Amino acid sequence: MNILKKILKHEVFPALGCTEPIAISYAASTASSYTSAELKNIKITVDPGVYKNGFAVTIPNTNGEKGNLIAGVMGALIKKPELKMEILKKSTPEIIAQAKKIIEQKKASLCLDNSKAKLFIKIELISTKNEIVEVIIQDEHTNITQIKVNNQIILKQEEKTQSHDYSYKEKLKELSIANFIDIIENEIDDQDYKYILKGVDLNLEAAKQGEKLKKVGYYLKDLLHKGFISNDIFATIKIATASATDARMSGLNCPVMSSGGSGNQGIVAILVPYLVGKYFKIQEAKIVKSIALSHLINSYIKCYTGNLSSLCGCAIAAGVGAAVAIVYQQAGKDMDKIYLAINNLISDLGGMLCDGAKNGCAFKVASSADSSLRAAYMALNNNGITYSDGFVGLTGEDTIKNLSKIIDFGMEKANEVMLEIMTNKTQSPCL
Repeated sequence: MNILKKILKHEVFPALGCTEPIAISYAASTASSYTSAELKNIKITVDPGVYKNGFAVTIPNTNGEKGNLIAGVMGALIKKPELKMEILKKSTPEIIAQAKKIIEQKKASLCLDNSKAKLFIKIELISTKNEIVEVIIQDEHTNITQIKVNNQIILKQEEKTQSHDYSYKEKLKELSIANFIDIIENEIDDQDYKYILKGVDLNLEAAKQGEKLKKVGYYLKDLLHKGFISNDIFATIKIATASATDARMSGLNCPVMSSGGSGNQGIVAILVPYLVGKYFKIQEAKIVKSIALSHLINSYIKCYTGNLSSLCGCAIAAGVGAAVAIVYQQAGKDMDKIYLAINNLISDLGGMLCDGAKNGCAFKVASSADSSLRAAYMALNNNGITYSDGFVGLTGEDTIKNLSKIIDFGMEKANEVMLEIMTNKTQSPCL
């Protein structure tokens, strides 16, 4: 099994907008494609993580509309499931107006299912010809596990064994970080190489567009111009990553390449190693390998922490991936330095909460970029957090597993409390 190709296929893809609400759009569009008439009613049921991530984020090509509900209705109206995570590029003013009218007429509802611990999206859709379609997505953003049309099941996959394609996750957990370095040094082909560089181009363009917004990236650059921060590589990566996140969270019509199924994580996992590598004049081939390593590390960590945990994946999983990539660029397979970088990053940002995708993510992404370079620099100089400190383990893998325990047991109530705060801000017929 080629683990890298599996991850590039399932977790590294262009995404227009926040991946959770866009996954809802995809599910709704799939459901709608099985009907021959107009939309009459749609019910969207999601797990707490999807609910949280789509709660306050701006949906692209909707004139500033926010949230999971509008994303689902738009997807159902567009009926282009083949576009998957770029489905909303087919949005039109007429579709936006129609979607808003459906919501105003109470023909669409969003429900939270607290019993679901992993990514879960269910669409129940009725057409004006009373055609009834149900579509379920589980575990991964585009992994449809059930389609039911007029009470007849036409697709059914078990939750745990949905598809042989997804068995790479179990294999990934069995590997070590040293194994990942062997993979990126021996298994990258021309197709992978070009695809990784495509991600660089997409995310650089998002950063360019985001700088035009008067948001986090813009004001970080303003601080630089006014002399409050230095014009150095730290500033470069913070401005670029924050700007790309600003573009994405503001709903601009510019896709980014994701990592671990998350666009914001893709921004950190790709742009930080790329920009740092360019700054230090690292050869392009090694930069590309380091980005591949960043993707592998990000995916590996999320095998333990979960796709939508109570902690910020952009800061921690993608941040660790970027830090390891930087160390690899300059020190190769020096596991002592790589483990120090992992420990440094997690010790710095290990407690950063995720309260959903929104404009504030740009602050966290900038912090992740800053910490990843700092963690790598310290590690390259043999300085960092070791086993005697806190929850740090004997190896980088142990530290990641210790963090997973903290999330699973120590922060069990964190998501519940955050969701309570968030749901108190709105009204839903299902809450």
